Amino acid sequence: MNAGIIGLGAYVPEKVLTNFDLEKMVDTSDEWIRTRTGIEERRIAADDVNTSHMSEQAAREALENAGLNAEELDLIIVATVTPDSPFPSVACLIQERLGAVHAVAMDISAACSGFMYGMVMAKQFIESDTYKNVLVVGAEKLSKITDWNDRNTAVLFGDGAGAAVMSKVSEGRGILSFELGSDGRGAKHLYQDEYLHMNGREVFKFAVRQMGESSMNVVEKAGLTKDDVDYLIPHQANIRIMEASRERLELPKEKMAVTVNKYGNTSSASIPMAISDALKNGKIKDDDLLVLVGFGGGLTWGAVALRWGR
Repeated sequence: MNAGIIGLGAYVPEKVLTNFDLEKMVDTSDEWIRTRTGIEERRIAADDVNTSHMSEQAAREALENAGLNAEELDLIIVATVTPDSPFPSVACLIQERLGAVHAVAMDISAACSGFMYGMVMAKQFIESDTYKNVLVVGAEKLSKITDWNDRNTAVLFGDGAGAAVMSKVSEGRGILSFELGSDGRGAKHLYQDEYLHMNGREVFKFAVRQMGESSMNVVEKAGLTKDDVDYLIPHQANIRIMEASRERLELPKEKMAVTVNKYGNTSSASIPMAISDALKNGKIKDDDLLVLVGFGGGLTWGAVALRWGR
């Protein structure tokens, strides 16, 4: 039996920052942002709301969705590049708040690919019978590392969290194949010192190539073809990058999750938030074949072919 997702949750802060708000802050325009990125607005967490607070809310929804109590969790993995502080880990903070007294807790850092890395780690623990129930969270407060005077990056990012409870699922469902990758030679193109910095042109070229390749690779590794794909859930970074992945799989537009317009790029949170959104809107059904694919700073990338259902 494969490891799969048995419960999902998401959380976004209340404050909405629109493109028109950004026009008053930096030299940009709503039209420029929309045509180049697909973003119309994003959510910004309040000063007293940290990554752990958003993670906790998403995790509670995922547990409820899975029909589990926190005491039944064996492992908590939080993917984030914006922890509340260097330590303790966000995973330890939410372990205490959830009351997940039996769970091992740790954070991982793979930027926007982090949720994929977390899912694949969970798969190994579950399928080896080491742990039964694993909570994987992708959560970011990118607003705290965004330079709001830099028009190239200020328009892109938002805050939010997504969470999945993973466990063994019925035969034929769950993670069918995966691909993870890293290329540290590209570290200089996307990094943080005090603020987040990005060489947009280089990251765009890398992402368009890698997202398309990885999407096809996991489909082929699962012994399937692109005709078998029911729904694509790409990292919500930029609509043009996302469209390149969709076109590689030759999917119609309605078969790709799009939340970048509402939430911007939420890094590790974007894929679980997008799955949650698609489920709530009735776009994912049991036994659908999903392709999840993302890329991030590192440079890192990851993709998963997932047969939906418990």
